[in-house]
Amino acid sequence: MLSRAIAILLLIWTFPAQANLDALTNQDAVSGLKAALEKGAGAAVSELGKVDGFFGNSAVKIPLPDSLNKYAKLMHSVGMGKYADELVLTMNRAAEAAVPEAKKLFEDSIKKMSVQDAKGILTGGPTSGTDYFKRSTSDQLRQKFLPIVKNATAKVKLADKYNQYAQKGAQFGLVKKDQTNLDDYVTQKALDGLFTMVAEEERKIRQNPVQAGSDIIRKVFGALK
Repeated sequence: MLSRAIAILLLIWTFPAQANLDALTNQDAVSGLKAALEKGAGAAVSELGKVDGFFGNSAVKIPLPDSLNKYAKLMHSVGMGKYADELVLTMNRAAEAAVPEAKKLFEDSIKKMSVQDAKGILTGGPTSGTDYFKRSTSDQLRQKFLPIVKNATAKVKLADKYNQYAQKGAQFGLVKKDQTNLDDYVTQKALDGLFTMVAEEERKIRQNPVQAGSDIIRKVFGALK
Protein backbone atom coordinates (compact mmCIF):
# COMPACT_ATOMS: atom_id res chain seq x y z
CA MET A 1 0.00 0.00 0.00
CA LEU A 2 2.78 2.43 0.96
CA SER A 3 4.83 1.73 -2.17
CA ARG A 4 1.75 2.23 -4.35
CA ALA A 5 0.96 5.55 -2.65
CA ILE A 6 4.53 6.78 -3.14
CA ALA A 7 4.47 5.70 -6.78
CA ILE A 8 1.23 7.61 -7.35
CA LEU A 9 2.65 10.74 -5.70
CA LEU A 10 5.79 10.59 -7.81
CA LEU A 11 3.61 10.48 -10.90
CA ILE A 12 1.58 13.41 -9.64
CA TRP A 13 4.60 15.58 -9.03
CA THR A 14 6.71 14.49 -12.01
CA PHE A 15 4.23 13.52 -14.70
CA PRO A 16 0.79 14.86 -13.68
CA ALA A 17 -0.66 14.30 -17.16
CA GLN A 18 0.20 10.61 -16.96
CA ALA A 19 -1.06 10.02 -13.44
CA ASN A 20 -4.57 9.21 -14.68
CA LEU A 21 -6.13 10.18 -11.34
CA ASP A 22 -9.10 12.22 -12.49
CA ALA A 23 -6.80 14.95 -13.80
CA LEU A 24 -5.27 15.53 -10.39
CA THR A 25 -2.71 18.31 -10.79
CA ASN A 26 0.07 19.71 -8.66
CA GLN A 27 -2.19 22.63 -7.79
CA ASP A 28 -4.96 20.23 -6.76
CA ALA A 29 -2.54 18.30 -4.57
CA VAL A 30 -1.30 21.41 -2.76
CA SER A 31 -4.80 22.88 -2.41
CA GLY A 32 -6.15 19.62 -1.04
CA LEU A 33 -3.34 19.31 1.46
CA LYS A 34 -3.75 22.88 2.70
CA ALA A 35 -7.49 22.43 3.04
CA ALA A 36 -6.97 19.24 5.03
CA LEU A 37 -4.43 20.82 7.37
CA GLU A 38 -6.63 23.84 7.94
CA LYS A 39 -9.63 21.64 8.67
CA GLY A 40 -7.72 19.34 11.02
CA ALA A 41 -5.97 22.13 12.90
CA GLY A 42 -9.19 24.13 13.19
CA ALA A 43 -11.04 21.14 14.61
CA ALA A 44 -8.31 20.53 17.19
CA VAL A 45 -8.27 24.18 18.30
CA SER A 46 -12.07 24.26 18.58
CA GLU A 47 -12.13 21.03 20.58
CA LEU A 48 -9.49 22.14 23.08
CA GLY A 49 -10.19 25.87 23.28
CA LYS A 50 -13.40 25.55 25.28
CA VAL A 51 -14.44 24.71 28.83
CA ASP A 52 -13.27 21.18 29.65
CA GLY A 53 -11.39 20.96 26.35
CA PHE A 54 -8.35 19.86 28.34
CA PHE A 55 -9.82 19.14 31.75
CA GLY A 56 -12.50 16.81 30.38
CA ASN A 57 -10.25 14.97 27.92
CA SER A 58 -8.13 12.23 29.51
CA ALA A 59 -5.84 12.14 26.46
CA VAL A 60 -4.59 15.70 27.05
CA LYS A 61 -5.61 16.60 30.61
CA ILE A 62 -2.69 18.28 32.34
CA PRO A 63 -1.71 16.52 35.58
CA LEU A 64 0.24 17.91 38.48
CA PRO A 65 3.99 17.85 37.92
CA ASP A 66 5.60 14.66 39.22
CA SER A 67 7.24 16.56 42.06
CA LEU A 68 3.82 17.57 43.43
CA ASN A 69 2.05 14.24 43.18
CA LYS A 70 3.14 12.89 46.56
CA TYR A 71 2.12 16.14 48.24
CA ALA A 72 -1.23 16.07 46.49
CA LYS A 73 -1.89 12.59 47.89
CA LEU A 74 -0.96 13.82 51.35
CA MET A 75 -3.25 16.84 51.01
CA HIS A 76 -6.15 14.60 50.03
CA SER A 77 -5.49 12.34 53.02
CA VAL A 78 -5.77 15.25 55.48
CA GLY A 79 -8.82 16.84 53.91
CA MET A 80 -6.98 19.52 51.94
CA GLY A 81 -7.34 17.92 48.55
CA LYS A 82 -9.38 20.83 47.24
CA TYR A 83 -6.19 22.90 46.97
CA ALA A 84 -4.47 20.33 44.78
CA ASP A 85 -7.65 19.93 42.74
CA GLU A 86 -7.87 23.69 42.32
CA LEU A 87 -4.36 23.81 40.91
CA VAL A 88 -5.10 21.01 38.42
CA LEU A 89 -8.26 22.78 37.30
CA THR A 90 -6.43 26.10 36.97
CA MET A 91 -3.67 24.56 34.86
CA ASN A 92 -6.17 23.03 32.48
CA ARG A 93 -8.30 26.17 32.30
CA ALA A 94 -5.13 28.12 31.44
CA ALA A 95 -4.43 25.75 28.55
CA GLU A 96 -8.02 26.03 27.33
CA ALA A 97 -7.74 29.82 27.34
CA ALA A 98 -4.43 29.79 25.47
CA VAL A 99 -5.20 27.34 22.66
CA PRO A 100 -7.41 29.66 20.52
CA GLU A 101 -4.26 31.73 19.88
CA ALA A 102 -3.04 28.85 17.71
CA LYS A 103 -5.69 29.27 15.01
CA LYS A 104 -4.16 32.33 13.34
CA LEU A 105 -0.62 30.96 13.58
CA PHE A 106 -1.66 27.69 11.96
CA GLU A 107 -3.42 29.57 9.15
CA ASP A 108 -0.35 31.73 8.53
CA SER A 109 1.88 28.66 8.51
CA ILE A 110 -0.33 27.00 5.90
CA LYS A 111 -0.25 30.09 3.68
CA LYS A 112 3.56 30.18 3.81
CA MET A 113 3.90 26.50 2.95
CA SER A 114 6.12 25.83 -0.05
CA VAL A 115 5.50 23.26 -2.76
CA GLN A 116 8.42 21.29 -1.37
CA ASP A 117 6.85 21.37 2.11
CA ALA A 118 3.57 20.12 0.68
CA LYS A 119 5.29 17.34 -1.23
CA GLY A 120 7.09 16.22 1.90
CA ILE A 121 3.86 16.14 3.90
CA LEU A 122 1.96 14.20 1.25
CA THR A 123 4.69 11.61 0.92
CA GLY A 124 5.37 11.51 4.64
CA GLY A 125 3.84 9.55 7.48
CA PRO A 126 0.33 9.77 8.96
CA THR A 127 1.21 12.82 11.07
CA SER A 128 3.69 14.58 8.78
CA GLY A 129 1.37 17.61 8.58
CA THR A 130 1.38 17.88 12.36
CA ASP A 131 5.17 17.61 12.33
CA TYR A 132 5.25 20.54 9.89
CA PHE A 133 3.17 22.61 12.31
CA LYS A 134 5.52 21.73 15.16
CA ARG A 135 8.52 22.92 13.18
CA SER A 136 6.90 26.09 11.92
CA THR A 137 4.81 27.29 14.88
CA SER A 138 6.08 25.88 18.20
CA ASP A 139 8.24 28.87 19.16
CA GLN A 140 5.52 31.39 18.29
CA LEU A 141 2.87 29.34 20.05
CA ARG A 142 4.94 29.22 23.20
CA GLN A 143 5.31 33.01 23.14
CA LYS A 144 1.54 33.41 22.72
CA PHE A 145 0.57 30.81 25.31
CA LEU A 146 2.92 31.74 28.16
CA PRO A 147 1.41 35.15 29.11
CA ILE A 148 -2.09 33.65 29.15
CA VAL A 149 -0.94 30.78 31.32
CA LYS A 150 0.85 33.16 33.70
CA ASN A 151 -2.27 35.25 34.08
CA ALA A 152 -4.30 32.17 35.00
CA THR A 153 -1.85 30.60 37.44
CA ALA A 154 -1.19 33.93 39.15
CA LYS A 155 -4.66 33.60 40.66
CA VAL A 156 -3.51 30.49 42.54
CA LYS A 157 -1.05 31.32 45.30
CA LEU A 158 0.16 27.75 45.37
CA ALA A 159 1.78 28.33 41.97
CA ASP A 160 4.34 30.75 43.43
CA LYS A 161 5.07 28.40 46.31
CA TYR A 162 5.55 25.55 43.89
CA ASN A 163 8.07 27.54 41.83
CA GLN A 164 10.10 28.32 44.94
CA TYR A 165 10.09 24.71 46.09
CA ALA A 166 10.82 23.29 42.64
CA GLN A 167 13.78 25.55 41.96
CA LYS A 168 15.39 24.50 45.24
CA GLY A 169 14.58 20.86 44.56
CA ALA A 170 16.20 21.04 41.14
CA GLN A 171 19.51 21.99 42.75
CA PHE A 172 19.56 18.60 44.46
CA GLY A 173 18.19 16.64 41.53
CA LEU A 174 14.80 16.17 43.20
CA VAL A 175 12.81 17.98 40.53
CA LYS A 176 13.15 17.69 36.77
CA LYS A 177 14.42 20.85 35.10
CA ASP A 178 11.37 21.08 32.83
CA GLN A 179 9.17 21.20 35.94
CA THR A 180 10.91 23.94 37.90
CA ASN A 181 8.48 26.61 36.74
CA LEU A 182 4.76 25.91 36.77
CA ASP A 183 3.95 28.34 33.93
CA ASP A 184 6.56 26.80 31.64
CA TYR A 185 5.30 23.33 32.55
CA VAL A 186 1.67 24.19 31.74
CA THR A 187 2.64 25.95 28.52
CA GLN A 188 4.57 22.91 27.30
CA LYS A 189 1.74 20.56 28.26
CA ALA A 190 -0.71 22.80 26.41
CA LEU A 191 1.47 22.57 23.30
CA ASP A 192 1.79 18.81 23.67
CA GLY A 193 -1.97 18.43 24.00
CA LEU A 194 -2.63 20.67 21.02
CA PHE A 195 -0.32 18.73 18.72
CA THR A 196 -1.74 15.45 20.00
CA MET A 197 -5.20 16.53 18.88
CA VAL A 198 -3.96 17.97 15.56
CA ALA A 199 -2.29 14.61 14.86
CA GLU A 200 -5.51 12.79 15.69
CA GLU A 201 -7.48 14.96 13.28
CA GLU A 202 -4.85 14.47 10.57
CA ARG A 203 -5.08 10.69 10.93
CA LYS A 204 -8.87 10.84 10.63
CA ILE A 205 -8.69 12.77 7.36
CA ARG A 206 -6.06 10.48 5.89
CA GLN A 207 -7.94 7.35 6.88
CA ASN A 208 -11.38 8.53 5.79
CA PRO A 209 -11.20 11.52 3.40
CA VAL A 210 -14.81 10.94 2.31
CA GLN A 211 -16.03 12.28 5.66
CA ALA A 212 -13.86 15.40 5.43
CA GLY A 213 -16.70 17.29 3.77
CA SER A 214 -14.54 18.86 1.06
CA ASP A 215 -14.36 17.82 -2.59
CA ILE A 216 -10.69 18.75 -2.94
CA ILE A 217 -9.71 16.86 0.23
CA ARG A 218 -11.62 13.79 -0.91
CA LYS A 219 -10.04 14.04 -4.35
CA VAL A 220 -6.44 14.33 -3.14
CA PHE A 221 -6.44 12.03 -0.13
CA GLY A 222 -8.75 9.58 -1.82
CA ALA A 223 -6.11 9.18 -4.52
CA LEU A 224 -3.60 8.08 -1.90
CA LYS A 225 -5.65 5.22 -0.57
